[in-house]
Parts: sequence; C-alpha cells; structure tokens
Amino acid sequence: MIPSLGPLYDRATPISYALLRIAFGLTILTHGIPKILNRPHGSMADPMAGTTHLIETALHLPFAPQLAFFVALLETFGAAAVALGAATRLLAPMLAVQMAFICVAIGPTYPWIDRGIEYPVILGFIALLISFQGGGRWSVDSWIGKAL
Repeated sequence: MIPSLGPLYDRATPISYALLRIAFGLTILTHGIPKILNRPHGSMADPMAGTTHLIETALHLPFAPQLAFFVALLETFGAAAVALGAATRLLAPMLAVQMAFICVAIGPTYPWIDRGIEYPVILGFIALLISFQGGGRWSVDSWIGKAL
C-alpha cells in the first residue's frame, strides 16, 4: 500500500466491493433468466434442459428437474438479491456451492484452456468472498440494518 493513498483506499474499498458484488450478481443473473423464460442462451437452445441433463448425467443426482428448477430460481432471484446486497450471507454460500458443483460436473470435459472452467472457479471464489463479507456498506442488508 502506498501510504499517501490510504484515504483513497479507505473511500474506494466499499464502493469497489459493491461493484464486484453487483457484477457477480448480474453475471449469474444472465444464466438464470434464460432458464426461467425458456429462452436460448449462447449455444444452448434450451438451458433448462441442459441444466437438467447435467444434473442427471454428470452429477448423478436424483430429482434433476426439481434441482434444475431450484438452480434457475437461485440464478435469477438469488443473483438479483446478491447484486442488490440483500440476504447475501444466505444466498452467496448457495451460489458458491453451485459453482463447486459446476466445477465437478464440467471440470473433466472443460479444461482450463479453451472451454471456460476458469469462470465457475473464479465465480465460486467471489461467491465465497461475498459469503464472508456480507452485503457491505452499499447494500440492502446495510440499509435495513440486518446482515442476512
């Protein structure tokens, strides 16, 4: 740290954390909305079916359609809440766990280079940071006075 920039760091830290939290939430939200609205997303014609298939075949979990629906809700409403800084300590750990499951599910077939496994890895660590930091100064949690 450059000592003369200490006051700048002190002022910028809460704002930069809020921007990171917002960017994270909006990034996840872009994956939830197509599932909820049954719209194509990138190369996926049916992202909800793709999520269900991944849960069934890669993770071998029961109740894949119900879990996929939960994922869609988490990625849509949970991500929007995290972006706003609402219930961050409740929702961010769920998103961190989801990112861990995504890494397990697609890790063997999505190498570090060329296929994008680094995205759920970094998003998982951001979710973990938000889990421990909470909403921060610029959040709904802070405004209502409760760290949910």
